[in-house]
Amino acid sequence: MKVQDVFDLGIKLGIAADPRGPKGIEKYLKRMKKAYEDMKPKDKKWFDTENLTNPFPDSVINVDDGKTTVKRVMAGIDINPAEILLASQLNERGQKIDLVIAHHPEGKALARLHEVMTMFTEIYEAHGVPVHIAEKITEERIKEVGRGVHPINHFQAVDIARLLKINFINTHTITDNMVNKFTYEFLAKKKPDTIGDLIEALLEIPEYQHAKRVGAGPRVIAGAPNHRVGKVLVEMTGGTNPSSKVYEQLSAFGMSTILGMHMRDDSMKQATEHHMNVVMAGHMSSDSLGMNLFLDELEKKGIEIVPCGGLIRVSRVKKSKK
Repeated sequence: MKVQDVFDLGIKLGIAADPRGPKGIEKYLKRMKKAYEDMKPKDKKWFDTENLTNPFPDSVINVDDGKTTVKRVMAGIDINPAEILLASQLNERGQKIDLVIAHHPEGKALARLHEVMTMFTEIYEAHGVPVHIAEKITEERIKEVGRGVHPINHFQAVDIARLLKINFINTHTITDNMVNKFTYEFLAKKKPDTIGDLIEALLEIPEYQHAKRVGAGPRVIAGAPNHRVGKVLVEMTGGTNPSSKVYEQLSAFGMSTILGMHMRDDSMKQATEHHMNVVMAGHMSSDSLGMNLFLDELEKKGIEIVPCGGLIRVSRVKKSKK
């Protein structure tokens, strides 16, 4: 596989796991196409035409020499300049790294992180929130996140990768979608009755077991272990935390429990005020679970995985007996 093949596989898997469904992705890409076609010629030069085929603005190829056959990848949750230098050092020591894969976005993917948050509108609508409310709340939060990421030094790690000729991609919403889908399906099988049962179910998953051992395991931040779970919203994709205003609406329209990776204090207070249970599964552990599901697909194709950057590597690939 070349770098482009690895990324294309990620896009395929991310679409298959997307909470909007294939039709939702199709509608999104059609909106992008129409936006491009309706632009004045002078404005089209600023449009990233990758938007026409990639529905995940926060997942991109940062550096690709176009010729490397990928046999070994170094993968991490956060890939900063130090990790890029590490890949270069490993190359110099004969431990060839053909591609570095980050979960969290860098480069233009970080600058455009807020754009992927439009999916919240469809997610909330699917859970009963009227579309006009879901859309308004989401638009406000997108603007807030956009202002937040705008001044960041987006290309620091990407520039180092380019100078050192290190192939570099990131798979943010791609793998967030995968952990989101995995968790929904896992809980559908387990059918936890109480919040305590939900925590126990999560602790059957190796990534959460590891996090528990090191002090970052699943925890209840609103509600109590004896509370009933009711209807659950798994909040593990969509770019970053949604607006705190949404919890009043979710509670009003029948959602009882939020299961997420992390949550801001203002959101926790809003969820608590509106009588919701909130369970935080853990950030690095949840991101690791999503990344592992993708990396397993690469491992099946014979690619070696070198974990770094906070990745809790757990392989679910069954090894053949020789």
